[in-house]
Amino acid sequence: MLLKRCVPLALAASLAAAMPTSATAQDVAGRWILAVELDAGSGDATFVFQVNGNEITGTYTGTLGENPVTGTIDGASVSFGFTVDQVGDVTYEGTIEGDTMRGTTEYGLLGSGTFTGRRASG
Repeated sequence: MLLKRCVPLALAASLAAAMPTSATAQDVAGRWILAVELDAGSGDATFVFQVNGNEITGTYTGTLGENPVTGTIDGASVSFGFTVDQVGDVTYEGTIEGDTMRGTTEYGLLGSGTFTGRRASG
């Protein structure tokens, strides 16, 4: 009887080990191109992220120039941003799935919107 109970448990453990897990902190490291859609307009933003534990640092390059970025990652959830004198705080909240990222953004005085993007190769 004990063997009948152990086989399904062992099978379940094997299947769980083979299934993909949520993103790790290192999944955000690298260069990302994000398409940003705001009420005020749209454009692409380039981010280069470095990761130390769950802490993100890096740079933003786009319509608002080049700015240092800070943030955090927890599993597949990511949060990052920067401050620009002309518009205020710029924040991104989203999720990562493989080489794609999507979520919502707030561009200070320019308003809120959404973003989608991909990890850039090279």
